Amino acid sequence: MMKLSLGLNRLKRTTQLLAATALLAMPVAHAEEGLHTPFSAMLTKYVAPINPVTNGDGVEIKGTSTEVDYAGFKSSQSDLTAYLKSLSAVSKDTFNQWDKNTQLAFLINAYNAYTIDLILTRYPDLTSIRDIGGFFSSPWKQAFAPLLGEKRTLDGIEHGLIREKGVYNEPRIHFAVNCASIGCPALREEAYVGDKLDEQLEQQTVRFLSDNSRNYYDGNTLHISKIFSWYKEDFEMKWRDSSSLTGFIAQYGNALSSKEGSPLDDSDIKTILSGKSDIEFLDYNWALNDQE
Repeated sequence: MMKLSLGLNRLKRTTQLLAATALLAMPVAHAEEGLHTPFSAMLTKYVAPINPVTNGDGVEIKGTSTEVDYAGFKSSQSDLTAYLKSLSAVSKDTFNQWDKNTQLAFLINAYNAYTIDLILTRYPDLTSIRDIGGFFSSPWKQAFAPLLGEKRTLDGIEHGLIREKGVYNEPRIHFAVNCASIGCPALREEAYVGDKLDEQLEQQTVRFLSDNSRNYYDGNTLHISKIFSWYKEDFEMKWRDSSSLTGFIAQYGNALSSKEGSPLDDSDIKTILSGKSDIEFLDYNWALNDQE
């Protein structure tokens, strides 16, 4: 009987320990849930799609780009500040227990929200994000963003965290992070969330490549955004069935069009995939993506 009693007590303690562990884990598992809701509300209110198209798949894209109502964000700056404080309150231990998509969504939202916050420090007295800072201090190298236990720069968030080698290996992030410029891919009208991240990144990639003011093919030359030049190594990493820049772009061949908006045919896409087309990287428009 003594052995049976000891065994039952040991089983009871083990059960209690497992239950307590599960309760402790619950806040971590659900810590991200609802975190980005306030940012989504602001983005929905102050970001508007522009330049609608129908791509080669017959998909109507309401806006290949977006413009931002920075005056509106300025009027709600206390809400943005509260959201940024909620991001800075997330500990590195909590972050490390999230899945990769939840982590990446968090980092993209942080980059975009802190970029808006930086613009508001000078708005409306600027025409470009590059007006902020001086010769020795670009806007991307100013340490002003408390995140995961450190005061970080925008470069630190993007290149040190989002693009950290061997962690996420996700080239589509370049169509999600927004540098507050017309040449940049659209600032999405909602926040990124872990359980929808793949779908959101796919939509952002398609909408950017569907914009024939920044990416088009003339039958001989692929005219594409300078983003593909600056981050060529990211598009050449092994991803899906591609490990080349042209291979990545060819996967979205039906999103591309001619300068006049005509969809590409299969032979165009095969030529791009073969790498035989010339490539021209277009000038980047650094003007503020402000609402007109």
